Amino acid sequence: MPSDPQLQPLRFCSRCTGELETRELHGYLRPVCGTCGFVVYISPKVSCAVVLERDGRVLLVKRRNEPGRGLWCLPCGFAEADEAPEIAAAREALEETGLHVAIGQLLGAYHYTDDPRGAGIMLAYRAVSADGDLIAADDADDARFFAPDALPPLSHHTHRRALQDYFA
Repeated sequence: MPSDPQLQPLRFCSRCTGELETRELHGYLRPVCGTCGFVVYISPKVSCAVVLERDGRVLLVKRRNEPGRGLWCLPCGFAEADEAPEIAAAREALEETGLHVAIGQLLGAYHYTDDPRGAGIMLAYRAVSADGDLIAADDADDARFFAPDALPPLSHHTHRRALQDYFA
């Protein structure tokens, strides 16, 4: 079975509690229930980020938690299953920075496989405006605006790529 951490704890079927076994289906080894035949498809997590620029500087937050604790990243977090990505991006920005942002155009979609919590896709949105007082909160230790030529160490390659795309 692949080493993705999302697969590691899967031992029993969520439908009938039968034991899962590994079978090759559609070109992948997949967990399949030996009792009821339910196939577990491991889908990537979806994270949503905001790129907000003010006076030529971009907003970043310092991570309080692993992975990347103590490093900087875009305001970002996982979307809930019933939440539109644009809503998740705005929610995460508010939770981490205290800023109410208006979500603009999708900047890009960035695939990653190096997160210990599992593979995912980060959707980065341009934020076109923001109201509120900048304050680090939730899982951010700090929140500041940085000039493109003075960025601090970033936690994730997807954030680096999004910023490169943004400033290109």
